[in-house]
Amino acid sequence: MPVKILADSACDLPKDFYAEHNVTLFPLKVHVNGQEYEDVKTIDPKTVYDAIRTGDVPKTSQVSPLLFEEVFTKMAENNEDGIYIAFSSALSGTYQTSVMILDQVKEKYPNFNLTIVDTQCASLGFGLVVKEAARLAAKNVSKEEILNDVLFRSQHMEHLFTVEDLDYLAKGGRVSKASAFLGGLLNIKPILNVEEGKLVPIEKIRGKKKVYRRIVELMNERGASFGDQIVGISHADTEDTVLEVKALIEEELHPKEVFITSIGSAVGAHTGPGTIAIFFLNKLP
Repeated sequence: MPVKILADSACDLPKDFYAEHNVTLFPLKVHVNGQEYEDVKTIDPKTVYDAIRTGDVPKTSQVSPLLFEEVFTKMAENNEDGIYIAFSSALSGTYQTSVMILDQVKEKYPNFNLTIVDTQCASLGFGLVVKEAARLAAKNVSKEEILNDVLFRSQHMEHLFTVEDLDYLAKGGRVSKASAFLGGLLNIKPILNVEEGKLVPIEKIRGKKKVYRRIVELMNERGASFGDQIVGISHADTEDTVLEVKALIEEELHPKEVFITSIGSAVGAHTGPGTIAIFFLNKLP
């Protein structure tokens, strides 16, 4: 029996990916205009971005503990082995909750063979880890080999992204309100990355065109053998810009493939519309 792969919705893979690749989805919760939704399942990202543009401040909450219990128990009863690949524990309590529920389920089913991995990744950086794990599981690769690949990619995944408006990150507590105010006045675009699972600003660039060129320069400095890897780009309701960035990356770095997705409702609730995020490995397996 193939190893079961599980992931939460912060990996920002397309909705049809989960059924097509036999990956169990745990949706985070998204709260918009007083209503609660399940990320991917009952809300689409555009609804979130439109709400933000009209002044609403969407909130998110972690995966339901009851859903973890239900899925883990069923897997234990069926003697299924699995790997739950989780959103960065520095950005959500989902990982910690899943570990707590697994411990409870193992009290009744001590031989249940499920491993939970804190990827310390977000959005499609996390998604590329899940994507490769699903590919390996479909080939009946052993759990140990899949786990090794998941851990390697998690540790070597680079996240480089920029946001349209620093106010969105300020409202979510990701940057200070003073930084957001000054950034808006001066047309300054931040470049951020993820270090030890947390969002960290690394540079500030004035002007949109310059920021994308600088991101490609940083990719060249940090990346490894682009011709042998998939580069991921996720975007928040900015189709035209993402195609420009894709063309720039292909022209400069010639990656094996560029995989594009929309930033999902849960992640997008914090980054806001206009975000562009790029993901790649700094070392190949």
